[in-house]
Amino acid sequence: MKFHKEGYVSLLLVLTLAVLLNGIIHLICPDCYVVKAIGYFISAFFTITILQFFRSPSRNFQPIENAIISPADGKIVVIEEVEESEYFKDKRLQVSVFMSPLNVHINRYPIGGKIKYFKYHPGLYLVAWHPKSSTDNERTTIVVEDNKGRNILFRQIAGALAKRIVFYGKEDNQVFQTQECGFIKFGSRVDLFLPIGTKLNVKLNESVKGGITKIATLD
Repeated sequence: MKFHKEGYVSLLLVLTLAVLLNGIIHLICPDCYVVKAIGYFISAFFTITILQFFRSPSRNFQPIENAIISPADGKIVVIEEVEESEYFKDKRLQVSVFMSPLNVHINRYPIGGKIKYFKYHPGLYLVAWHPKSSTDNERTTIVVEDNKGRNILFRQIAGALAKRIVFYGKEDNQVFQTQECGFIKFGSRVDLFLPIGTKLNVKLNESVKGGITKIATLD
């Protein structure tokens, strides 16, 4: 188990605040043992929360040909046909993975190939399961084309708690399936937009693992 680089600043901030909090408590009331215990508890709680949120577990990632791999840990909350209006401008099968604050928040490429399109959209911070979060929230849109000319669009979407989306790639970059592509801080979701008729390997409310679970099979 490793600690992800995106968490260094947050961990440093929490540790600094913990030192200040407990230092002030010891200075003001050195004999207040109950208050000291509360200070220790608050410090430990937030430190453990940051450590678990930014954890990066070791996994055996295996690319799968003609498959779409889950881009994130979480639960399948949407499977429906929608009109994708930003890039394809036609009907697509949307599959959404909701990440709670307890999930690993590293995002991974669902397929390998070349990044054909990338755009960052500022926006709102509706709860991640809101129907309009896919189009109204802060988000990034990425399209990857594989070596057979098949294009998959996925979106990193901020939620009510997520205030920062990180994406590491650029247009024309060559990327690999299951490779780390970004991070979303403190709860959010990732949407996949697949060709109509794509064979799915998951169901609603099913738990998935980023870089491991096979979401769908491509023709």
